Amino acid sequence: MPTPTRANTATLDRLARTQLRLATSGQLRATGLAGSTAARRCAPGGPWQRLLPGVVLIQTGKPDVWQQLLAAVLFAARGASAPVMSGSTAVLTGEAVLAIFGVRGARTDRADVLVAAGRQLRARSYVRVHPTRRWPPTLRGEGIPCVRAVRAASDFAAHEPSPDRVRALLVGTVQLGRCHPDDLRAELHASRALRNPAVRAVLDDLRVGVHSLAEGETRDTLLNAGIPEPLWNPTLRTPSGTFLARPDAYWPDESVALEVDSAEYHLGITEYRATVRRRLRLESHGVSVLSVTPSLVRDHPEELIAAILTKLHLATTHPPRPTVLLRP
Repeated sequence: MPTPTRANTATLDRLARTQLRLATSGQLRATGLAGSTAARRCAPGGPWQRLLPGVVLIQTGKPDVWQQLLAAVLFAARGASAPVMSGSTAVLTGEAVLAIFGVRGARTDRADVLVAAGRQLRARSYVRVHPTRRWPPTLRGEGIPCVRAVRAASDFAAHEPSPDRVRALLVGTVQLGRCHPDDLRAELHASRALRNPAVRAVLDDLRVGVHSLAEGETRDTLLNAGIPEPLWNPTLRTPSGTFLARPDAYWPDESVALEVDSAEYHLGITEYRATVRRRLRLESHGVSVLSVTPSLVRDHPEELIAAILTKLHLATTHPPRPTVLLRP
């Protein structure tokens, strides 16, 4: 086969620009590049590298994380009739997609790739292949064909053994606004994720309105101590209907609110002032506010329980006169 023409070189350049400097062996052959030439360029000391079977990195130097993840998709998409970047043959899912969407704690050292049921592909290196009959809507994230956050979260939860990580990443996905709790519940029901007991526990958190890992841990502490279940993240308004606040937890009969203040959201002066002002507004309308940190909940749960019980008891012996309304 002849060496690449000028037009073929332009095609190689286009692949490099649009596919994070990656190409499949089939794409390279389509440019007119001989297989022996590609092999020589991928040899030790050559300008290219073979990241996975049938996937070439058109550069020297170590690939970055996004190149490794796209290589996993290209590896799984090889040999299908549809274009490898179409998202209709192979698509990234799971924890790596959550990392693309910015979910805190999501790792990228493993690539979970969906392929159509019936395709015979084996896992290789850091790539895990998951056949599916429920092909999802797809999009591009960091130049990589991937599923939406809601499907990625569900696929992650179906295979993650750590209950803490399941809770952290599922709740984190919702907290970031990457998917609605109702959509996540529906996706978890539609998948096999509910076989994982940790997923069922997170579903219960979402059902009652828990929106963060810290709130979930606080809820566990309250339930284990037999504290009556509060409302989680309710919207409180003034009698005129003006928005007042959305406390993390609220006991409406006693007019007691609990705020779980994570340092990462309250360290800045602007955030701190907003937090103090919100508490003042609640107190001015008869709501008794108790503030804790996640570390206090974990390290000194007995102090939290004692403080809540005292607040609730005082509310029954000296009933407050709140002037707030729960949103219907």
